[in-house]
Amino acid sequence: MPSDSILLRDALMRCVRAFFYDRGFTEVETPIRLKIPCMELHIDAEPSGDHFLRTSPEIFHKRLLAAGHERIFEIGKCFRRGEYGARHHPEYTMLEWYRANADYMDMLAETKALVSAVAGVGDPGFQGLVDSREWKTVSVSDAFHQYAGWDPVGSFDEDRFDIDLVEKVEPALKKMGGPVVLIDYPVEAAALSRRKPGDPRVAERWELYIDGIELANAYSELTDPAEQRHRFEQCAEQRKSLGKLVYPVDETFLQSLEKMPPSGGVALGVDRLLMLMAGAVSLDQVLPFR
Repeated sequence: MPSDSILLRDALMRCVRAFFYDRGFTEVETPIRLKIPCMELHIDAEPSGDHFLRTSPEIFHKRLLAAGHERIFEIGKCFRRGEYGARHHPEYTMLEWYRANADYMDMLAETKALVSAVAGVGDPGFQGLVDSREWKTVSVSDAFHQYAGWDPVGSFDEDRFDIDLVEKVEPALKKMGGPVVLIDYPVEAAALSRRKPGDPRVAERWELYIDGIELANAYSELTDPAEQRHRFEQCAEQRKSLGKLVYPVDETFLQSLEKMPPSGGVALGVDRLLMLMAGAVSLDQVLPFR
């Protein structure tokens, strides 16, 4: 790993913290070892004794929102079992932030501001990529119509969706160049996101791609405990059918949703952002230890 990648990460972290402090956010720390991981279909938690290593701090952040904290962020290690590749490592750094009384479009505006704020400390090519090109927005429905020949909204097929997203849609997003926001997912593909008013088939979720690299995921957060329980139970059945470990339902989290205000949240991969900012093509080029 080039020594300047160490310095670039330091500059990035300083810039990120300054951005959120200037906007009145509180930096928080939440547990890394959990008794109950978040229930998601294709994300497997790494065991740690009789606990698990977190795949995200999301559950605890939402509990903090329910307790009255309105603007919070965290930079910390997360873990996903069995993920390794040019853009995946089983241990990675995540930036997550949440705002009470905000939605996914508010979070998109804030993400644009954050990326612009940090771009100046990176490779000039990255700064040009995000500053000189318009952020394109395309709905999941339109993207799949155009590049995969079908609409997953209202006729969701999980296996087909996952394959076509990777093999057809994401390569097309890369060809667009610059930042591209894939928005309004089928509700089946957004387990922790609220439904869009006027179209219950759609969830208020977006994913940010920069130069074809998936960088951030955002929701208008689901705050209905009954619907969240139902989605967790559905996910548990699906995990069971796939032969995956089924985690218990987090009752403390569900209870907290009763007090949680309407909120928006973003999860952003710091290592991938660092890779883009350094002009690297692999995480191995910017991570000192593997």
